[in-house]
Amino acid sequence: MTFNSNIIKSAAFSLLSLFAFTANAQDAPVLEAPADQPLRSVELTLLEQVLSTPEVAPKADGYALYDSWNTTRAHCYSNTEKPDSFDIDLSGFHMPVASNRISSNFGYRPRFRRMHKGLDINAAQGDTIYAAWDGKVRVVRYEANGYGNFVVLRHPNGLETIYGHMTRQLCKQDQEVKAGDPIGLVGNTGHSFGAHLHFETRLLGECIDPTLLFDIPGRKMQADHFVYRRSESVNGIVMARK
Repeated sequence: MTFNSNIIKSAAFSLLSLFAFTANAQDAPVLEAPADQPLRSVELTLLEQVLSTPEVAPKADGYALYDSWNTTRAHCYSNTEKPDSFDIDLSGFHMPVASNRISSNFGYRPRFRRMHKGLDINAAQGDTIYAAWDGKVRVVRYEANGYGNFVVLRHPNGLETIYGHMTRQLCKQDQEVKAGDPIGLVGNTGHSFGAHLHFETRLLGECIDPTLLFDIPGRKMQADHFVYRRSESVNGIVMARK
């Protein structure tokens, strides 16, 4: 990019004047110089820093990915077009339960001959379940042959989280929640064989292995961001990086 030399010099002196005025508003003189006076190295350095400062990219709007608000079904995105990629901001995460003991991982279960599309986190009956991120309650329902009492939250980072087998829900449809707010109690309802939390992370219905996002036993995030790529989804499931 080419700049007019007089404009660059004027800009540099204006910036230095502003900094000098800020440092000592009463005593700082206004810097003036002829347009053809060579810029000193310190002025050139300052101007280069200003011109080269990168703009901070705004956070992606996860809510804008969705064009519907279905309050009766957890899975309602089979015909929804998925983005080629989407940057998921993982900051602000809160453990969904106090326990960090995983009793069943994400992945194929030979015993049942089907995919397990979440993590089972071992917890005691009646333990509090918390919202993993800020968000809004989309579904509060009961499913006898599946999740039992469950809640679906939609989050501004684009994810939806599902909390299953609750003994009782503590939130209402359309309620705004903050990360760490109580949303239910651990139970053994639905298709379950003992008290635990079944926890899923999805983007437009695509299952994402939660261990790609955070380390439950270590109680920490895997990274500040996770980039969803449609090319890594196989039958609506994202399991591992290529």
